Amino acid sequence: MNLATAAVADIVDAIDPLDELERQHIAETLAWLAATDDVFRRVKPDTPPRHLVSYVVLVDPQTRSVLLGRHRLAGLWLPTGGHISPGEHPLTAAGREAAEELGLDAEFTVTGTEPLFLTVTTTVGIDSGHEDVSLWYVIRGDRTREYTLDPGEFSASRWWEIDTFDRTDADPHFTRFLAKLEPLLPEPMPDR
Repeated sequence: MNLATAAVADIVDAIDPLDELERQHIAETLAWLAATDDVFRRVKPDTPPRHLVSYVVLVDPQTRSVLLGRHRLAGLWLPTGGHISPGEHPLTAAGREAAEELGLDAEFTVTGTEPLFLTVTTTVGIDSGHEDVSLWYVIRGDRTREYTLDPGEFSASRWWEIDTFDRTDADPHFTRFLAKLEPLLPEPMPDR
């Protein structure tokens, strides 16, 4: 196992699973990492057919909300993020993606610098599909601030309340991610 793959394996192994599905995804990912160093996308859209992604979820902890974009290729409401470049550390990729797609310096101050969640997903959209092994990072946002998502990637953006999110046109694991994030956020402010 080369150093880049070993670093990813250490990150994945440290994730505390939310449920049995995440436990399965972690075990499957660790077995995959042990079997190959070909884990970074080299050619769009699907070479190799399974590769690493850093999701970057912009969260306003005070309003308990998340910013999602309507992804042009997938046709889904998704967090920002993207493929990890060959040899790139996943945290570095998360910071790069935040800069490219949100135009900001990522603040990993909500849950820390380690990914909160891991998923293995077969993509949908205009290509034939491939598997993304996604490390979900959380960055701090402010719902009162205007964020402009990369128009080449996203056709719209919207803040969603964590406590009431219920969409079928989002990442298939997003509600599970929110279930893992929710107890780590401040209690909701009482209505006055």
